[in-house]
Amino acid sequence: MRWAAEQVLALAPDAASRKAGSKLGTSGPWSEAGCSNEGAVWGLCRGSGSKPYRTVVDTTGPAYQCSCPSRKFPCKHALGLLLLWSDPQGPVAPGGGERAPDWARTWLAGRAERTVKKKAATVTPAGSEAARRRAEQRGERVSAGATELEQRLEDLLRGGLAAAEQSGYSLWEETAARMVDAQAPGLAARVRELGAIPGSGPGWPVRLLEETSLLYLLVRARGRQAELPAELSSVVGARLGLPVRAEGPPLRDTWLVLAQYDTADARLTTRRAWLHGTGSGRTALVLSYGAAGRAPELTLPAGLAVEAELTWFPTGAGWRAELGERFGAPAAPLSRPTGVDVTEALGRYGRAVREDPWAPRCPVTLGPVIPAPLPDGRGWQLAAPDGSAALPLSATAVANQGLWRLLALSGGAPLTVFGECGHRGFTPLAAWVEGDEAVVSLS
Repeated sequence: MRWAAEQVLALAPDAASRKAGSKLGTSGPWSEAGCSNEGAVWGLCRGSGSKPYRTVVDTTGPAYQCSCPSRKFPCKHALGLLLLWSDPQGPVAPGGGERAPDWARTWLAGRAERTVKKKAATVTPAGSEAARRRAEQRGERVSAGATELEQRLEDLLRGGLAAAEQSGYSLWEETAARMVDAQAPGLAARVRELGAIPGSGPGWPVRLLEETSLLYLLVRARGRQAELPAELSSVVGARLGLPVRAEGPPLRDTWLVLAQYDTADARLTTRRAWLHGTGSGRTALVLSYGAAGRAPELTLPAGLAVEAELTWFPTGAGWRAELGERFGAPAAPLSRPTGVDVTEALGRYGRAVREDPWAPRCPVTLGPVIPAPLPDGRGWQLAAPDGSAALPLSATAVANQGLWRLLALSGGAPLTVFGECGHRGFTPLAAWVEGDEAVVSLS
């Protein structure tokens, strides 16, 4: 099945790539473009150099290879090639029976070989003596870091939150670096989030107090982790950033890719993909990472369904799962999750916080709802058609261009919205209208 242009553009790592890829989605710069029945698409794209860029895409991944120097995945040439392929009237023959050129076959064969080796690779048992000693040493460093952070937070609260704005971000960054040294990346990330709150706008002292209290609760929980129930102890370990592995038998299902978006800091780019099992009804969060300035290689086409195996991480990792073997190319979904009302959405978030006090959000499919302005005109909300209940949209959602796509899709009529429900409001990530098969990405 060929993807729609909107689904291709949803793979773009950023707005600049989306715009540049759109310009290359015509036959003008391309030559020798073709596709195979196995899901490979290839072509030569004329660029500024003397030689055209060799671009090949494996749509079963999807995975990309291009001879251009771009560090983005997919690059603008891969996006342009997929847009060319998505047009049934375009130059890429719909039969899909061509033989790939040698350079494309070489990469495709290498990718297949790497996939086989990855499946056959064995992992050193975690129970080995050396692994046990490393775990003990790390645990001691994490405990020391948590104790140090506890003291720093107490000093902050004694001195008053007003001092946080005067001290600047350098103090927070130095504290975060100490947590990295203590091998507690979860604490380091939360400290950096605290550093961005002072001076972030009206009401920042309240937000800083809320987040500081949650962080203080976490470091105190580390000191008494051995006394906690097993599930809560697992949650604390995951929030500290201790390594966890996906465990248990994999679940094979057809997974609808509801949304995919990136967040980045100076060190890492994190890609979050939300999946919904059309058979199991389960929701999963798949994470992938890229070094600073580079997009992660794993890209899933939003709005399409992928048959694959997922293995879940233990309690405390939220809805996180590890993507395993995939079977076949992405295709149109046969079903979509059913929406719940506002009361049930809030109930789900409440249950998530009960199990994990540090959960910032939980996935919810809300509907039918209508996007509408708040009564004071200072924001937006998703309201039930009869006006009986509503959820405010988060500040992030209001500032995002996805809000305008949501309004255009609704046109004042009810629709179903998938997103993240948290104490800062609801962040819509995808939406669809009853009777329309397309899932529109808002992220």
